[in-house]
Amino acid sequence: MNFEKPEHNLKIFFAMSVGLLIFVGIIAVTIFFFTLHGEEQTMVPEVRGMFLVDALLDLQVKELYPRLQLRYSQSARERGMVLEQDPPAGTIVKAGRRIRLVVSQGVVLDRVESYIGRNINDVRLELQTLAASSDSPLFEMREPPVYDFSPSAPGTILRQRPEPGADVSGLTFLEFVVSRGPDNVMVTVPQLIGLPLSFAIERISESNIAFEFFMRNVQRDEREESVVSQNPPADTSIDSRTPVSIVVGTPSQLGENEVFDIFSRTIPANPYPLPVRLDALLPSGERITLIAVNFTGGNFTVPYRLPVNSILLLLMMDREIYRETVSF
Repeated sequence: MNFEKPEHNLKIFFAMSVGLLIFVGIIAVTIFFFTLHGEEQTMVPEVRGMFLVDALLDLQVKELYPRLQLRYSQSARERGMVLEQDPPAGTIVKAGRRIRLVVSQGVVLDRVESYIGRNINDVRLELQTLAASSDSPLFEMREPPVYDFSPSAPGTILRQRPEPGADVSGLTFLEFVVSRGPDNVMVTVPQLIGLPLSFAIERISESNIAFEFFMRNVQRDEREESVVSQNPPADTSIDSRTPVSIVVGTPSQLGENEVFDIFSRTIPANPYPLPVRLDALLPSGERITLIAVNFTGGNFTVPYRLPVNSILLLLMMDREIYRETVSF
């Protein structure tokens, strides 16, 4: 029989023991770090009022995970927004915890609501928002609405079809009758002659008159960049749609790279006056408003004194409809 030497057996035993110790050590270290990771704590962030994508990013940073629930809400603008969370913000939890999020899936409608008495522009925007947030919108507004003279404020919805409370079984077209304001509204022409241009514009805005600007060189004692004539004269009673002709005296001297001119743009006729504004974006980056009025449509004219390369921005209901650059 062949017997191995005792020294050889001892080496094998020693090697096996070392290997076992290393294995046990690896297991121990793994368990230690696993336990340590499992005990890491983090603070739950505030995600209510945030849209889901942003809320998930905040949770990911904290090593937290969502459990989602969907719920209808009262506003189409809340679609995709986190309405509730549990645990609440500020709670200390272990990393890896699931956070319950209640997310809005928009509004559910089954009856026609009443739009009577509301402004047509607000309703139009609301319906457009609902349509954009739904794969199958229930309502669509027929354009253009019917306009009628009324003592109600211009733009007020007077009647609607279908009537409020009618059942909705599919896509429904809403038809509105809208006030264009009283017929034959008379206004009193303000005194503008002698006023500097900026003061004249302010008075025009307050009086709600229609207007059209012209310019010419000053004569005798007339002041530059002021109103030198108007027609009809002050205190005349006229229909609010009749424009007042206003002549402004041109300046004899301008700064380097300055322009004095009249902005002119035809705006399509509206059934009633809508907010119109002319802004100027200066080369310095500053933005100023030259005039803000309610305007029914027609030739929109405004004098200005601006640096070359300024940008004139014409806005209706805060939406830009035209722009041009000031040049010589």
